[in-house]
Amino acid sequence: MTSTPASTVLDRVLVLEMVRVTEAAAIGASALIGRGDEKAADHAAVEAMRAALNELYMDGTVVIGEGERDEAPMLFIGEKVGAAIGRGPKIDIALDPLEGTTITAKAGPNALAVLAVAEEGNLLNAPDVYMDKLAVGPGYPEGIIDLAKSPTENVKAVAAAKGVEPGEIIVCVLDRARHAGLIAELRTLGCGVQLIPDGDVAGVIAVTDPDTTIDLYMGQGGAPEGVLAAAALRCVGGQFNGRLVFRNEDERARARKWGIADLNKIYKLEELAKGDCIFAATGVTDGSLLDGVKRLKNGVMTTESVVMRASSGTVRWVRGEHRKGD
Repeated sequence: MTSTPASTVLDRVLVLEMVRVTEAAAIGASALIGRGDEKAADHAAVEAMRAALNELYMDGTVVIGEGERDEAPMLFIGEKVGAAIGRGPKIDIALDPLEGTTITAKAGPNALAVLAVAEEGNLLNAPDVYMDKLAVGPGYPEGIIDLAKSPTENVKAVAAAKGVEPGEIIVCVLDRARHAGLIAELRTLGCGVQLIPDGDVAGVIAVTDPDTTIDLYMGQGGAPEGVLAAAALRCVGGQFNGRLVFRNEDERARARKWGIADLNKIYKLEELAKGDCIFAATGVTDGSLLDGVKRLKNGVMTTESVVMRASSGTVRWVRGEHRKGD
């Protein structure tokens, strides 16, 4: 992984401030865990994240958010946030206040509050469409994965580099009907396929953690989550390919509106998240990456978060204890 110069702009937005933002969103959503109301859980996370962002000294712009203005009254793409609009450091923000709304509503695993920040212009301003994704962890030759190749070819390339048979490779895939062909192809190779119900940011990050035993992430999910996952991999290493998927002309028009000229382009990691960037996530429900929010007696709540920075390669694990009035 090549070194990334530290950003003097991001130096003014403290790393731990990003954790406070994701903590706020996670705590907000946690009151709705298992209540069966996806929209209410998402709304609580959005409100809490927006309030926390507006306390920070920055001139922030949401480039990945809850959707466009007409669809999302809060934290929409293009929305300005921060306590120093017009005078503070210019920051691009990619966020998902609640990655895993269905998970939260059903009290399932791996729901997260997620945020990435970078200097202005350093995060892809991706439209809210689908994206084909392919990710592998650190330690492999550059270019080991390629979305232009078949799943079989990618598995065989990673297996060869790892010194194992293709059947020993484990691939993480979202459990969706659209992935039936992909799953069948992987199982024909003898691969282990770990299906996840939601939460593909956590799924992509899992390839960087040897404890998960996951080698590759493959499949189609949200483009905003792809940019967030790329920001995380920029901090800890790994490779990522993404290609936007358009279902109709309206989605193509939205992409052009946000400056996407080549609709078939395969984006590499640093084209999605370049320069110095900070990634933060707080667990909402327990998962493979983080523990969820715990509500203890006397109004005390605990959180677990991770925050990473590309320029230093630093990964900090943060356990928080929160009391009413904090």
